[in-house]
Amino acid sequence: MNIHTGEKPFTCDQCGRSFSQSANLQLHMSIHTGEKPHTCDQCGKSFTRSSTLMTHMNIHTREKQYTCDQCGKAFLWVSNLTKHLKLHAKEKPHSCNLCGMSFRLIQYLKAHQKKHTGVREYMCFECERTFISASLLKLHEKIHTGEKPYKCSHCDKRFIVSSHLKRHEMIHTGEKPLKCSHCDERFVQSGNLKKHERIHTGEKPFKCSHCDERFIQSGHLKIHEMTHTGEKPYKCSHCDKRFSVSSSLKTHERIHTGEKPYKCSHCDDRFSRSEYLKTHERIHTGEKPYKCSHCDERFSVLSHLKTHERIHTGEKPYKCSHCDKRFSRSSSLKRHKRIHTGEKPYHCTACGECFKHSSSLHNHTKNKHS
Repeated sequence: MNIHTGEKPFTCDQCGRSFSQSANLQLHMSIHTGEKPHTCDQCGKSFTRSSTLMTHMNIHTREKQYTCDQCGKAFLWVSNLTKHLKLHAKEKPHSCNLCGMSFRLIQYLKAHQKKHTGVREYMCFECERTFISASLLKLHEKIHTGEKPYKCSHCDKRFIVSSHLKRHEMIHTGEKPLKCSHCDERFVQSGNLKKHERIHTGEKPFKCSHCDERFIQSGHLKIHEMTHTGEKPYKCSHCDKRFSVSSSLKTHERIHTGEKPYKCSHCDDRFSRSEYLKTHERIHTGEKPYKCSHCDERFSVLSHLKTHERIHTGEKPYKCSHCDKRFSRSSSLKRHKRIHTGEKPYHCTACGECFKHSSSLHNHTKNKHS
């Protein structure tokens, strides 16, 4: 009768959620306990509900009667075939009204829109961290359990999800299947390709809610917004330095540990960051993916292109805090400031004389001590 009256007398003592029937509460409690009593006798996979097990059993027993007429892939359910066909059509009918990004499925759009609204309704009971989707929460919870079921066939590294393993194995194989349509740059992940192509298109879909600044990547927006809030939740275990994002902490800690996990495939040089390796490898390949939009000059590093383009635009973004002089390079500003501060950071090891510039020290050593 509780179904008709709307009464929900059975309450979960873990999260406060209420249910109309005790059986539903018991079923819900398995989310907190992690209990999965229903096991598949074909592959050993376990489930919370018997109905989910029965649905799963179709994978082993039922004929895949719905076949794609374009690639021959077969599916158990017509709904899965319909979703699959959209991959061929590249149909993305669902558009975000805030940033214009398009998605194949409505649930992808809804998940994406939570990035704009800030809604994070799924909470981890171990650390109280919140997530925008149940799948992200489930993935996160493996950090606490230590579960890493996917092992690399080339080394002993293990991963929480199969996609991370697949991506990692490309380090060993050197495979980069995705190519930029604007230049010769290649990528392992479609997300990285998409972010890279925004360099060419100038698209910046992520806007700061505190100011008018826009960004190519959502991660860059998140880091930027912390400049408004001052939040730095990640602390180094070796020193007191704090960081806005965990990846910055991880990179910083390599200063203390000396770890250099990225090895050049052409020589024995190793690097603490993947982007340093990428830039270094262009010495061997001669690749210069960044082309000036004003002339035919090409560069191996994006920052070098930006500096070069200032020759054409006349832009001088670096202003001296002591006078009104402006510079196109930060290094030029740094050298100029020594006129005001009197700083002489270059010391002669032979006589102790100090100099403002490395070139002055070099000339001194050549003329006085050689």
